[in-house]
Amino acid sequence: MPPLERSGSHLKILIVDDQRLMREGLATIIGLEEGMEVVGTAVDGRDAYNQAVELRPDVVLMDIRMPGMDGVAGTELILRHMPETKVLILTTFDDAELILQALEKGVQGYLLKDLPSEAIVSAIHTVYNGGTVLQPDITAMLLREMKKAAERDPAAARTLPPEAPDGLAALTDREKEVLALLGQGCSNKEIAEALTITEGTVKNHVSNLIAKLELRDRTQAAVFAVRHSL
Repeated sequence: MPPLERSGSHLKILIVDDQRLMREGLATIIGLEEGMEVVGTAVDGRDAYNQAVELRPDVVLMDIRMPGMDGVAGTELILRHMPETKVLILTTFDDAELILQALEKGVQGYLLKDLPSEAIVSAIHTVYNGGTVLQPDITAMLLREMKKAAERDPAAARTLPPEAPDGLAALTDREKEVLALLGQGCSNKEIAEALTITEGTVKNHVSNLIAKLELRDRTQAAVFAVRHSL
């Protein structure tokens, strides 16, 4: 598990779920982790935003489907006013449309609610350290839904990473290596270590490949890498 990079205090976590057992269960699991602190729990997106304003969590574990304000709207509010906050969506296989909306809002990843506790803790480490969490089985399902949506409505293609064979050809070998590691959810630091280059060089490569492939952000680049089996 990658080390936390926050110094001087615990990593602050906000848990958002309308089900009490889920909130309390996650709070118990995460509260046992060294270096992590559950600073609050919330019952919907609006409650999550209000608490995030007050508590300034580092990572928000956000249920996606909730009565009142759902996780997508809650994520949008939080990231609009606190863009430095990392949001990790908790989902099921039935939430494809909402997951796509959440990706549009800038979440750092998504994972199934029924994953083992150690996988959830590992995902928190990953997104806090700048990586992405894209479970392959959910990503494959999302890509199928993206293609269907694009066929029904061309405007929906904004979320779908382009086929872009020409774009891939325009990438340098190093940029392709960086893209492949993005698809594995690696942070800039992890990519730098894997390729024996500086983090600054990684940032330049990420910016260049996103521009060449006409992608929106790092998360879409990771989805692109998964789609093309890089």
